[in-house]
This record gives sequence, C-alpha cells and structure tokens, in this order.
Amino acid sequence: MRIFFTGGSGKAGRHVVPYLLEQGHRVTNADLVPLDHPGVNNLRVDLTDGAQVYSALNALAGFDELDLDAVPAYDAIVHFAAIPAILVRPDQEIYRINTISTYNVMEAAVKYGIPKVIFASSETTYGICFAQGEAKPLYVPVDEAHPVVPHDSYAMSKVANEVTGRSFQARSGVDIYGLRINNVVEPHEYAQNFPDYLADPAIRRRNIFAYIDARDLGHMVDRCLHVDGLGFEVFNVANPDMSVAAKTDEIIRDFYAGVEKKREMGPDETFYSIEKAQRLLGYAPKHSWRDVLDDPRG
Repeated sequence: MRIFFTGGSGKAGRHVVPYLLEQGHRVTNADLVPLDHPGVNNLRVDLTDGAQVYSALNALAGFDELDLDAVPAYDAIVHFAAIPAILVRPDQEIYRINTISTYNVMEAAVKYGIPKVIFASSETTYGICFAQGEAKPLYVPVDEAHPVVPHDSYAMSKVANEVTGRSFQARSGVDIYGLRINNVVEPHEYAQNFPDYLADPAIRRRNIFAYIDARDLGHMVDRCLHVDGLGFEVFNVANPDMSVAAKTDEIIRDFYAGVEKKREMGPDETFYSIEKAQRLLGYAPKHSWRDVLDDPRG
C-alpha cells in the first residue's frame, strides 16, 4: 500500500515505519524532522496548517513517481503525530496542536477519498495515567467500553480526536480506526527500565500495569491496514502480559481492592484488555520483557 504516515520520526513511529516497509508498503513520513531509515520518503509538514496537509496528500512520494501518468492516491493515512504527553508544552498548546492536526488530516483524507485512516489515541483517555492523585478503573480488565474520563489536556485532545474520527466516518463511510495505545516500550528499554518495574509494581500503576512493544505496535497497524469494513472503531493496544512480575491476584489485592472484576483472568494477563483487537483484527503480539529478562518470581 501507499501510506501517508504522520509522526514517523517519534518514539513509536521510528519502529512502526520500518515494520511497514518490511511488509512491502511504501511510506511517506510526514514530520517536522526526517526519519533516517532506508526506503522512507520524508516530507516536512506542519499538520496544524490545513493547506500544507492538503498539498502533502496530493504530492509525489518520490522522484520515481514522475514517470507515472498522474500522482497516485494514498491507500491509507496512519496519523501518529502529536505532542506525546503533558508537561512538554503548555496545556493549551498540547490540546490545540493535537486536535487541529487531527482534524486537518481527517478532513483532507475524507475529501480526497482516502479509504482508511488509522490514528493514535491513548490509554490516557480512561483518566488514570495523568490523573491528579490516584484514579482507579471502574472495573478490570479495562476494555473499550470503559468510560473515557480525561483528566488532562493530552487525554482531552485524544478523546476529542476520537469524536472527530467518529464524525468524519459517519459522514463519509470510510474506515477510521483509533488505537488507544498503551505505554510504548522500545526493545532497549527492557534491560534499562524493567528491572525497576519488576521490583516495584507500583511504578506501573498509572499505566494500568500494561505496555506495548513498539514492534508489536507495527504489527497492530499492519493488521488495521488489512482489515476493511469496520467503519469507526477504537482498539486498546498492549501486549498480552503485564509489565510487572506480580500476579493478577496480587495486583487486585494491592491496587484494585473494591474494583469490580468483570471476569476471571490469567495469572500474568494484562489489565488492559486487547480481546477486541484480537477478535476483530487478528492482532497477535509476540514480544515480551520475558524474552530479555528472567522473571524474578520464577
């Protein structure tokens, strides 16, 4: 597929874009900084400027396309570009940049007739990650039916973007899939960070004790590209196990006392349910911190 990927130079994108290239897709990376990777076409775009977005989506992806009779259309947009968290820009700027850029991308996609948009939403939409003080889910495992109650400008922007996606899908009929991505972990971070997580599971409370390996996020995006006809959907994205060594019953005892348990769970199962993505998309993540580190619990 010919894919327009926004934010491909970010923490997640710099792993997802190479994965998509390995699957045979052609990728244009629309970002403010280029991604230095063989086979990527980089285009510097300010996504908060609607005119730039419209122009970029109707541009050549490379000099080789000059030999074609016309500029080919993109098959899909993968929109990952965003201010990635609170405390890196003023709150108002986080909300403005994240919502306006998403609106511009989705509007242009619909008006150009691009049949699929996959966009990065967030675990923060559930109101736990960046809450002031401690917030607990209403039930576990947390699935996509759980209410979204954003507590911060970043999460607010992601919930607004989901509403925007639902609106554009309703008026156009194109497929728009939102990915509620959990904490993205790069391969080197297992040895760097996970020993602390295994020693003290409380560190991972705000992430609902979950994580997503950046390589498995690439697999998730590729599954979204290949499954058509779902309309508007949101999907939790995580690995099937927790990011801690404690067992599920211990996490419930120590952190989720009084929280409803919707069903029985496996001893290491993530509290951030990925059942919907597994069922509708064939999502099958394969990486784990256990591939790199020994489980101290045996």
